[in-house]
Amino acid sequence: MLREEAGECQESVRSFHVLAVDDNPIDRKLLEKLLRTSSYQVTCVESAKKALEYLGLPETSDSVNFTKLERKVKVDLIITDYCMPGMTGYELMKTVKRSYWKNVPFVFMSSENESSRINRCFEGGAEEFLLKPVRISDVKRLHPRLERSPNSS
Repeated sequence: MLREEAGECQESVRSFHVLAVDDNPIDRKLLEKLLRTSSYQVTCVESAKKALEYLGLPETSDSVNFTKLERKVKVDLIITDYCMPGMTGYELMKTVKRSYWKNVPFVFMSSENESSRINRCFEGGAEEFLLKPVRISDVKRLHPRLERSPNSS
């Protein structure tokens, strides 16, 4: 899209916001760099608990219902490590999928290529599963997921 302002043409770029969750600081920094290089806005947190706090959700609840939640943040995609202390990425997804954020796409990362884990994630609602270390080609595969995000319009 192009728009004219004060006689200049400027390209209007849609900026997607990704919430990245990983307890490993090196993996988290690498993921942040790859996402920013691909022109995404990124918020990085070190645990599933911190991700829930960022989204304004309680850590545990059997029936989280925030349909009228006034969102102070916008998230187009959540990318999370599967195995983290305290609460796994899978448990994070199950909690988020019971909330106002239920339609936000989830992408998992893991250094372990376990088919049962991968299948469990897809059956639970994951959009993609990436093996660590994440590469720029993996990040490029995320763009179609972002365009289908409920917040992308």
